[in-house]
Amino acid sequence: MSDTQEHSETAGGAAKVPGVDLKLEVVAIPVADVDRAKRFYSGLGWRLDADFPVGASFRVVQFTPPGSPASIHFGTGITSAAPGSASGLYLVVSDIEAARTELVKGGAEVSEVFHRTGPGQPALSGRDPQGRSYLSYATFTDPDGNGWLLQEITQRFPGRVDSGNTAFASSDDLAAALKRAAAAHGEHEKRTGEHDENWPEWYADFMVAEQSGAPLPS
Repeated sequence: MSDTQEHSETAGGAAKVPGVDLKLEVVAIPVADVDRAKRFYSGLGWRLDADFPVGASFRVVQFTPPGSPASIHFGTGITSAAPGSASGLYLVVSDIEAARTELVKGGAEVSEVFHRTGPGQPALSGRDPQGRSYLSYATFTDPDGNGWLLQEITQRFPGRVDSGNTAFASSDDLAAALKRAAAAHGEHEKRTGEHDENWPEWYADFMVAEQSGAPLPS
């Protein structure tokens, strides 16, 4: 899974807390034809941040997927890896069917959605029937064969996100979270048999808990 969390251990077994933030911002991917790769990622609607050629021996192109805090680099003189050898590049989405549709419109050949019942389990056709986070996927490759994996996540495992830093990467993500909160709140009102005048607070609690992995309000 893309959201596993590992801690370095001291000799006494306690987790070592880093004193400085280490933010992963760029991943280099190897391509054979820079302009072809540029056309492909432009077609997907990813933001072109830079295209800096320096003579014949160096060129860096940077793209950022919509709503992503991290970007990709490719070009000339960027990496010695064989073109197309990058794999397991995760794109986390809140609605895998919608994300797949957008990528197909942009020219990517995306697999059908599939799911697993748990880590390491066989792939099964379709989205997870229960809509559980981390279990629904789709894949595609760029023209060089670099492999991307879509993974649907709507509720994080506990401890992955600080509840004090809850944020939404795009208006689409926020809208999707509001829809899930509205559906859950409707079930809440059915259980209580009463109209909840404090629904904004309930929505807010639900959305923060969902993103941070805290228990959801009942």
